[in-house]
Amino acid sequence: MVRWADIHPSERASFTERLSGRYKQPFEKTPWVDAPNLVDARVGIVTTAAIHRFDDRPFTGHAGDYRIIPGDIDYKDLSMSHSSTNFDRSAYQQDVNVCFPLDHLRTLVQLGEIKSVSDWHYSFMGSTAPELMEPAAREVSKLLLGDNVNLVLLIPV
Repeated sequence: MVRWADIHPSERASFTERLSGRYKQPFEKTPWVDAPNLVDARVGIVTTAAIHRFDDRPFTGHAGDYRIIPGDIDYKDLSMSHSSTNFDRSAYQQDVNVCFPLDHLRTLVQLGEIKSVSDWHYSFMGSTAPELMEPAAREVSKLLLGDNVNLVLLIPV
């Protein structure tokens, strides 16, 4: 993926101009809900890195669907099928925690920093139009609530 600083200044100006009229802050600055104290948090992961169980179907195109990842998964049983040509997989190959920090959450539980980790986590394909993901995102939000998750770690890729 190219760094913003490496883009020619005239191209950066063009991108900035086009994006400034296109993206508006959709929400007020107040939070939707009060965040729990971390020691009371049950944390779930939602990533857009197109990570899935090795035996699950890979992500394709820019579909808005998701994959369920068990909370007791071993990293060797994960795969990534992100298909964007702009996506560099080398960090994921070196350390899955870059896109799916389940090991770090487990450590936080052991240290007493957070209460627990959810039984299930969810992965979407990044580089997908948000409106295509909205129905699945609504479904995932209900699944998270059903798992008593009160804090979600969103890993946008």
